[in-house]
Amino acid sequence: MRRTALLSQVLTVNTLLVVATVFAASVAARLDLGDTASSRQVLVLVAAILATLLANNFVMRRRFAPLEALTRTMEAVDLTVPGVRAHPQEGESIDITRLRESFNLMISRLESERTGSATAVLRAQEAERARVARDLHDEVNQALAAVSLRLAATAEHAPPEFAEELAETQRLAGQAMQELLGLARELRPAALDDHGLLPALRTQVRLFGDRWGIAAHFAADGTRPQLGEFEQLVVYRVVQEALSNIARHAHAGKVKVMVLGCNTTHVKVTIVDDGDGFRLNRLREGASGLAGMRERAMLAGGHLEILSTPGGGTNVELTVRARGTRAP
Repeated sequence: MRRTALLSQVLTVNTLLVVATVFAASVAARLDLGDTASSRQVLVLVAAILATLLANNFVMRRRFAPLEALTRTMEAVDLTVPGVRAHPQEGESIDITRLRESFNLMISRLESERTGSATAVLRAQEAERARVARDLHDEVNQALAAVSLRLAATAEHAPPEFAEELAETQRLAGQAMQELLGLARELRPAALDDHGLLPALRTQVRLFGDRWGIAAHFAADGTRPQLGEFEQLVVYRVVQEALSNIARHAHAGKVKVMVLGCNTTHVKVTIVDDGDGFRLNRLREGASGLAGMRERAMLAGGHLEILSTPGGGTNVELTVRARGTRAP
């Protein structure tokens, strides 16, 4: 069943009440439409009814305008884009004011709870990544190193017909060790813990260029951006995901990663490529990791912006507030 708006319902009820009241008054007054004087009275009465209904419609719409504005704000709320609030409207009643304040308070609580839970999840993920990376490096990689040494020792005394096979097996074991080290580095970058954000990003960009054969450059306007541990990790992961997208989808020949504002209140990280680009309105964020990148940026108190055109490359910009600063 189709439902009508509250304003339409109120206007309809008011109209019916006015018409019914006037009709009942006319019957009670025994107005005779055949009489000239009575006909004039009826015309005046009809005009008064129309004027009353128009005035009622104008007044009701003005009184319902703050509620309509609040409804539009509610429909526009997206918890992935925090900060959307309902603002006071001219002529709003005390009931609408209470509803607006309650709505804003509810959104603030939801954003706070969502930020807290999402941050806890990300920290737990990073802790698990670190544990898996340690296991790969300390246990699996050492086991492969022992296998490689045993193969080398066996190959020295093996018959000639087995030497080539043992050498190939040893080569495969060494390749597996390198892949495991690379995987452990992606899971938890040791350079980030040992040397800080900028050396870790520089290493990441260099390894990306070597692996994919893409001219990759890194630049920064400082040596140590004023970011906390969590914010540094967010920046690293966003750059990592952006480079992964470039390798998989962009067909780029050049990539540049820049960190600007190291000595200011806002640090901006830009990843630029000259690849195929894409139409933003046709992109599925879940398929390219953009939703996760935006989520990480939001949790770090930052903002992620993506600019791209077909054939014109892509520009990913992450802005994060420096440690100890507040949003304006």
